Amino acid sequence: MRVISGTARGTKLSSIESKDTRPTLDRVKESLFNILQNKIEGSLVLDLFAGSGAIGIECISRGCQKAYFCEHSHLATKMIYQNLEKTRFLNKSEIYEQDYKKCLKELENKKIKLDIIFIDPPYKDNIAVKAVQDIMTFDLLEKNGVIIIETDEKERELKELEKLPVKVYDLRKYGRVYLLFLSRKE
Repeated sequence: MRVISGTARGTKLSSIESKDTRPTLDRVKESLFNILQNKIEGSLVLDLFAGSGAIGIECISRGCQKAYFCEHSHLATKMIYQNLEKTRFLNKSEIYEQDYKKCLKELENKKIKLDIIFIDPPYKDNIAVKAVQDIMTFDLLEKNGVIIIETDEKERELKELEKLPVKVYDLRKYGRVYLLFLSRKE
């Protein structure tokens, strides 16, 4: 797994071999960043359920102002630190080693508004939509911000998202993986 573009382009990132983490495939990551390329420069990014931190690190490499990483696994958090040291991005990062709900509450308390939020929880946990609900309740998304959910349960997620003040403005399929792009409902 490598950083695709930007200042850390080509840097090899470490990842965890575990059933609890699942790195975003390179072709999915490349497509994601082709879609987001005009939103990254100067943005504030949250990599929720960060795993190795590859998504947030890619955002920093491409010019985001700061990336917040949330990961409850101590092993994964250590990996994020190692990858941030390797890319020299620690100064543009904040890492939360805790449950996603606590992290979102802390960001609310700090009055942080995010431009890009990437949500990639373990598929079986069915918590992506709950995370979106908390993000909207805590008013963490900038007016023109985007939330991206990576899932293999498109129908389940779409049905549950209908109840929230967000709209799905794009949907991409890569093998069995889907990326859902959400914005605020106006």
